[in-house]
Amino acid sequence: MKILMVLTSHDELGNTGKKTGFWLEEFAAPYYIFKDAGAEVTLASPKGGQPPLDPKSDEPDFQTEATHRFQSDVDAQQLLANTHKLSDMNAADFDAVFYPGGHGPLWDLAEDPNSIALIEHFFAADKPIGAVCHAPGIFRHTRRQDGAYLVKGKGVTGFTNSEEAAVELVDVVPFLVEDMLKQNGGIYSKGDDWAPHVAVDGKLVTGQNPASSAETAQTLMGFIPA
Repeated sequence: MKILMVLTSHDELGNTGKKTGFWLEEFAAPYYIFKDAGAEVTLASPKGGQPPLDPKSDEPDFQTEATHRFQSDVDAQQLLANTHKLSDMNAADFDAVFYPGGHGPLWDLAEDPNSIALIEHFFAADKPIGAVCHAPGIFRHTRRQDGAYLVKGKGVTGFTNSEEAAVELVDVVPFLVEDMLKQNGGIYSKGDDWAPHVAVDGKLVTGQNPASSAETAQTLMGFIPA
């Protein structure tokens, strides 16, 4: 069982002068769900090497059992510090792909041709694709073999407009995940702000927010052959 996790390499929060990146919980919880199930996990990012951590996700208020486990896991930290270059990854080598969120993916992974091609290959091969919180932004330009947007007619979720408003970044992000998924024809659903909510359509699994990361990963696992 081989799972590819794709993280952002982008660390600038628009023109705010602040830093962003991936959200720690959205990486740590899925990573340990996959590892504890015996999966071989490969990490990749557009630039390779250490992906940027959103500093806010490292604050005490956002720590969970999984983030604490990661912070004392030297092997996992080493793996994260040495991610492979996304351009070197081949969809045929993996059983599933998972994208953690954080605001970073809205700038790089949503536009990255290697990421777009990878997702389209996974989809065409009917392999599980998971994305949580802002990571469903990766579907901005992905298309099916018939040319339609990949999410058209698919049940999906992702960070809500109201959650983005709550963190006061509506005018900073390059696009709103909820709006984009709807514009691309996705059948968008959401739960309460900050509450777990996962949408499943075929082998496409999306989560709304950080609280949804573990459930998104667990659901994805259900589609991977043992």
